Amino acid sequence: MVPSGMSDKRIGTRAVHAGAGLDPTTGAHATPIVQTSTFGYRSFARGERLFAGDEEGYLYSRVGNPTVAAFERSLADLEGAEAGVAFSSGMAAIAALAFTVLAPGRQIAYLGPLYGGSEGLFLEVLQRFGVPVRAVDADDLDRGLDPATGIVYLETPTNPTLRLHDLRAAADAAHAVGALCVADNTFSTPILTRPLEHGADVVVHSATKYLGGHGDALGGVLAGPAELMAEIRMEGLRHLGGALGPLEAFLFIRGLKTLPLRIERHCANARRVAETLRDHPSVAAVHWPGFPDHPQHDLATRQMADFGGMVSLELTGGKPAAGRFLDRLTLFTQAVSLGDVESLATHPASTTHQLLDPELRLREGVTDGLVRLSVGIEDGDDLVEDVLQALTG
Repeated sequence: MVPSGMSDKRIGTRAVHAGAGLDPTTGAHATPIVQTSTFGYRSFARGERLFAGDEEGYLYSRVGNPTVAAFERSLADLEGAEAGVAFSSGMAAIAALAFTVLAPGRQIAYLGPLYGGSEGLFLEVLQRFGVPVRAVDADDLDRGLDPATGIVYLETPTNPTLRLHDLRAAADAAHAVGALCVADNTFSTPILTRPLEHGADVVVHSATKYLGGHGDALGGVLAGPAELMAEIRMEGLRHLGGALGPLEAFLFIRGLKTLPLRIERHCANARRVAETLRDHPSVAAVHWPGFPDHPQHDLATRQMADFGGMVSLELTGGKPAAGRFLDRLTLFTQAVSLGDVESLATHPASTTHQLLDPELRLREGVTDGLVRLSVGIEDGDDLVEDVLQALTG
């Protein structure tokens, strides 16, 4: 529960206080790590009520845990959602949502490009269970959906090409056919974008990324209507079992408290790196929504408080040039994650999107010369010097 007097506060204050408060049992200021697998329910009758869902309480940490619940409340508050459900990874969260909401014949439509793991889940796993999967064009969204559509899924911005989709338009189209609009907000975080305020029904995060921010915990979280989150908890979490541990939840709670400060620095550094890269002759293109000539710049200014910490660049020499650039970087660690305080860099075509059909990768803009940078919070001058020496070394 949000401490008294916090609901009307600005997001920087809520990031510190939402979902927290003193521990009611001990008065602990920091949220305790409740490191237990099970909870005694004290009587036969109470156990029966708890398992039936007729009484609130904790039974087993796969379904609910006090530390995990505090993280769920905090993230739900920042997203403006009624409730949240946390998972062991972002992919576990997406899978739980899909297997709870969808069924054979109940379609998922997605606006690409997507993270390769999400697209792989949809195209390779869900279809095996009779769930139709359709890639839809944002310019022709109304005609791409029908009453069989259960979910319209998108990322904001997209991974790794940093395109944007109009959240309000996607939500309106989804609702017109009775579908849910689901937005993966991992890249933006609730500090920059709150999809529910633009009509989306459910928000997804890989908490591993910016929410945790330090590269030391895996997790995922959904936020949305309380009734739907309760259904996902009882089906997608309890039955599929992708539960978040209390230690990881504690780390994410801690991460949320500094999220606004970190995002401000990520954005400032990304701007400097993007502007530096754009002027270099070895770079064919830089994808960053803060540029006025970015195809969705106007949309970005409406949907985002700033333009994020991710930058993607296209090198003129294709895959060999990308490999040379990556191997010359000294402050950017070659790694597939993002959102850490440390800068990270990867070649999506050979890592995160490697398993996708090559034609699909190219169609979605994941070329052999594309490099994705997660710009950290180091000194901006040092990061600029690093990318320049990697391009010219």
